[in-house]
Amino acid sequence: MRAIRIHGYGDASVLRHEDVPRPVPERGEVLIRVAATSFNPSEIGLRSGLLRSVFPLELPHVLGWDVAGTVVEVGSNVRTFTIHDRVIGLLDSGAAAEYAVAPIETLVPAPTSIPLTYSAAIPVAGLTAWQAVFDHAHVTTGQRVLVNGAGGGVGGFAVQLAKYAGAHVIATASPRSSGAVGRLGADEIIDYTASPIADQLDEPVDTVLNLAAITRRQADALAPLLRPGGILVSITTPIELPTGIPVTVKNFVARNDTSQLAELVALVDTGAVHIDVAAYRPLADLAAVHRDAESGRTRGKIIVVP
Repeated sequence: MRAIRIHGYGDASVLRHEDVPRPVPERGEVLIRVAATSFNPSEIGLRSGLLRSVFPLELPHVLGWDVAGTVVEVGSNVRTFTIHDRVIGLLDSGAAAEYAVAPIETLVPAPTSIPLTYSAAIPVAGLTAWQAVFDHAHVTTGQRVLVNGAGGGVGGFAVQLAKYAGAHVIATASPRSSGAVGRLGADEIIDYTASPIADQLDEPVDTVLNLAAITRRQADALAPLLRPGGILVSITTPIELPTGIPVTVKNFVARNDTSQLAELVALVDTGAVHIDVAAYRPLADLAAVHRDAESGRTRGKIIVVP
């Protein structure tokens, strides 16, 4: 089969589209014919070696965390899924290929209301947004929530989930992303490229969700946007505030949680959450996708198909 592998850390040129052996499912695993994976900006850190202390790799390594596809073979002791089942999940690796092996405990049935390829946008971005909104920020009805970085893949889910929770959502986005962010339900959109966010806020917010990779100076500017007792949640730049500032800061790395993933699928199938696919790219173009992302030329979720 064809897959994208790295044999060492480095720039986008280390991504190789090459022939590799098709994996074989073992006990408790299934083999998936991959319909699509999706690109996540954090995979740049994985490829470059910046995340090696958190996610050490055995090289060569097949990339790909998000998977959507069809079960074509089952290992021993598998009762949950059968051949022809359509599934999605968050894998440790291997989805950037024509076939991928997955432990059954990482998978849930795919949504039935959208194309299977669209479903690849959900696991990493959807779970990260879910945990930011519900597990860490505890967003509730009537709160004012600022989503910083709403134009990204996680941001699109965060806007919708905060709205689903009953919040008034203020989203930061560039002019390139503002239309999509508005269609996903943001009540207000701030063009962070025009002037400082603080200059465009009418009043403090209850929660800030930071989903953008920002500088220390930019991070320091987020806390003053909050009312006393507010919550600042960051999924990217670890934020530490001086003592005495009356806000709570939470930095986190998303975890795999199939119960939450199943809830996201249900919200997609009821129409409460929409999948915003910014672009489709073939697997062979994944290096170019990485380069585009590093130069700031991408937005939203990019679906990658074998």
